Amino acid sequence: MAMKSNNYENYQFFSSAKKVLIIRISSLGDVLLTTPVIRGLKEKFPEKSLSFLVQDTFADAVRFNPNLENVFLYSKEDKGKRTIADLKSQNFDFVIDLQNNLRSKQIVKELKIPSIKFVKPTIEKFLLVHFKINTLKRIKSIPEFYAKSISENFILDESGLDFYLDDGNKATNNAVSKRIGFCPGSQHFTKQYPVEYFIRLGKILSEKGFEIILLGGKSDREICSRIVSEIPNSRDCSNDNDLFALAREMEKCEAVICNDSGLMHLATAVRTPTAAIFGSTVKEFGFAPYKSKSIVIENNSLNCRPCSHIGKSKCPKKHFKCMLALTPEKVSKEFLNFYDEINE
Repeated sequence: MAMKSNNYENYQFFSSAKKVLIIRISSLGDVLLTTPVIRGLKEKFPEKSLSFLVQDTFADAVRFNPNLENVFLYSKEDKGKRTIADLKSQNFDFVIDLQNNLRSKQIVKELKIPSIKFVKPTIEKFLLVHFKINTLKRIKSIPEFYAKSISENFILDESGLDFYLDDGNKATNNAVSKRIGFCPGSQHFTKQYPVEYFIRLGKILSEKGFEIILLGGKSDREICSRIVSEIPNSRDCSNDNDLFALAREMEKCEAVICNDSGLMHLATAVRTPTAAIFGSTVKEFGFAPYKSKSIVIENNSLNCRPCSHIGKSKCPKKHFKCMLALTPEKVSKEFLNFYDEINE
């Protein structure tokens, strides 16, 4: 409650601020989820200069966003020391900290200017993960949480996420008929649909005339290569973290099938219909595809879900039913129903 009160008081300073710094250091999905807030702030306060601080690894998510004056890069190697010196020279009036962790708090402390912090639903997540007490029944998206942290009266528009390509244009879907993207990677094991299942799913869809495009970054190259070698009529378009190239491939897909991952949010940002497979995580955490044509495919029969709000390296119950029960046959059936809906 104290944090909310402090945000309310500091919002008065924001109203008169001219140069505003927004902080969201990581990760890819979280950065993309700030774009409705960036857009909303610029529309409501066009006279303000908005800048953004992000880890260099994820900078392409906002690098060419026209609503931002500057994008500053945070390097993990020097723990942001050079960045802080650079930020101090910019004479910002105000900080919106949408990260609210030790790194971002240190930056805000060093800048010594008024700030608003992201009010995280930490207690609500803890209760849901550890005691299965769901106080998040009215599912609120992370962009909504971001917006409410700034002001109770800050209402986002009905558009989705934004992603701007390196040519300055906003990415938008330009699908090739019956082309489906697979994003098989995930940072955490319990959020990753099994590779063997992706292979079987790809074979089912390939037999129905779909072309399968494998999409992923550097850490996904191995599994993408393995999957594409097993699926007829498939192509590996994974790369060494070229986000713009991935976005251009996603634009050409009629739909994307993915895990609960950063690339799920990239798919929604380029307006490609998305079928997201959720394992250990749930929609209530706020990370479901945002304001887009989408479905979440999940196993709702388990009383052990969610076991984590970010994912785990192994299944705590050792059965991994949250994913293993979602057989390729089940997923293909749900996906094909979704595909028919988006093509009506």
